[in-house]
Amino acid sequence: MLHLSYSNYAALRAHGEDTYPHECCGVLLGKSEPDGNHVRETVRAGNTRTDSAHNRYNIAPEELIRIQRQARKLDLDIVGFYHSHPDCPAQWSKTDFDEAHWVGCSYVITRVDQGKAVITNSFLLSGASEEDKTFLDEPVEIEVRENATELEQEKGKA
Repeated sequence: MLHLSYSNYAALRAHGEDTYPHECCGVLLGKSEPDGNHVRETVRAGNTRTDSAHNRYNIAPEELIRIQRQARKLDLDIVGFYHSHPDCPAQWSKTDFDEAHWVGCSYVITRVDQGKAVITNSFLLSGASEEDKTFLDEPVEIEVRENATELEQEKGKA
């Protein structure tokens, strides 16, 4: 299971809307625990694909190394990646599968229709090697802060 705070969930969906009609991409930082990957931070990355940014993404190796160092400073790990599918299903493609190599990581895909995020799904990359890797449908739990109701009430007073 992928565990996301509402703010991280909203952030990765907003990133897809901001980059529409191109694919966005980013990295999920957190901890892998027995009950799944727990995301603590989302980090936007630049899509370096210039040939077909509307349906492909790539994170530059230098940027990925920088993000990995950032994670270490926060005592976190890379637990996943996210990207958007402009006007296409929130389902992994053959290219997504072929380019996925981080076993145990969550791969989150948000469908963005006409600039609006509509569906977000997650897939866990499982297996022991490239030859037997597979994507498993991964449930997403969006954690809402307990005091969200109090915050909404305060906003209404302002």
